[in-house]
Formats: sequence, C-alpha cells, structure tokens
Amino acid sequence: MKRLKLSRRNKGLPPLSWVFGTRRPRVLDLPLIAWLTVIWVMLWSSLNWANVLTGAVVAVAVCLAFPLPQVDLGLRLHPWGILRLAGYLLYDMYTSGVKVTRQIFGDHPHRAAVIAVPLRCRSDLMLAATAVAVSNVPGGSIVEVRRATATVFVHVLDADRPAELDAARRSVWRMEELTVRAFGTRDEIERVAGPVPPAPHTGARPGDHEEGA
Repeated sequence: MKRLKLSRRNKGLPPLSWVFGTRRPRVLDLPLIAWLTVIWVMLWSSLNWANVLTGAVVAVAVCLAFPLPQVDLGLRLHPWGILRLAGYLLYDMYTSGVKVTRQIFGDHPHRAAVIAVPLRCRSDLMLAATAVAVSNVPGGSIVEVRRATATVFVHVLDADRPAELDAARRSVWRMEELTVRAFGTRDEIERVAGPVPPAPHTGARPGDHEEGA
C-alpha cells in the first residue's frame, strides 16, 4: 500500500514536499506544483476555478510521470520575511525614484562609480536573489557578481562623497539581509544577523582603482 511521507522527516528532500509510494517513490514538490499551476493558468489567460484545478491535476501528473532528482536548492519560504522584503522594495523603489529624478533635473552633474560590496552569504541562490533585488531599485544596478568571493559590483549614480558610497553599501547589505530572511536557510539567516564584512578601500575590483563615469 502506498503512503505519503512529509519531507520534514527526511532532510534530503526540499521543504513542503511529499514522498509518494515505497518501491518506486515519487516526490511531490508542492512549490513546484503551485508554480506549474500558475503557468497553466497564465497560458489559458483566464483565472477561474476550472483552470486552477485542471492546472493542479496536470502539474501533479507531470511530477509523477517525469520525476526530478531529489535536489535541495536551499530555498525556504518565510511569510513574514517575504512581506518585509516586499514592503522594503516598494518603499526603496519610491524613495530612490524620487532621488534619481532630483539628480536628473539638478543643476550640477553627479559623479557615478562602480563599488564592490562583499556579501555574507555565498550560496548561488542568495547571491542571485540579492543581485536581482538590488537591480530592481532605481539608482543602482549590479554589473557583476563574483561568486568566488561572494562580491557584487554595483553601479551607483551618486558617488560625489564617501558618505554616499557607504550608504550604497549599507543599502546592499540591508537588501541582502531582507532577501535571506525571506528565502534563506537557518544557517544563512544566522550569517546575515552577524556583522557586515569589511568593505574594500576602493570601489573597484581587487587590483583596480575606482573610476568615475
């Protein structure tokens, strides 16, 4: 007789998943099923209960017919952390948009620069998520992610004063902390709770000099 087992009893499985069967077990990854259901509804371009239920059935059938390897991507969903991240992103996008608008219509030109910001988490998922979150805010964009040293290189528009560069680094570290608290593992959350890494003396890559644009 086939049984369902919770993934929390098996640390080798991703969170919110079920093991279906005993001889040839299949993994039902609930976040993946939800995402496939969303794609199904988007393909039909109509949100109704019939499309949602049909999409869920199709998603379960696909997961059972084409099982994926049991890989933990390190993704965790923390509802309160997700709400905090969404609220901060909306607030930061608004304030940064106002700041960029003032810079555009200001009387004096501003000096741009690329600064290096070392992060505390080294996982590929958190590096990519932090880079995407930072790039969504006006006034700063990620030009490179150095995986070996967990360092992101950020292009900032306002680099006239050292205080502005320090503020830009603190903003990236704040975004990293909120992103990890929304999607990170327990170990990663403990990492971002600690002190920030020392920033390099220059905003350029190691061996280079910071250049204004």
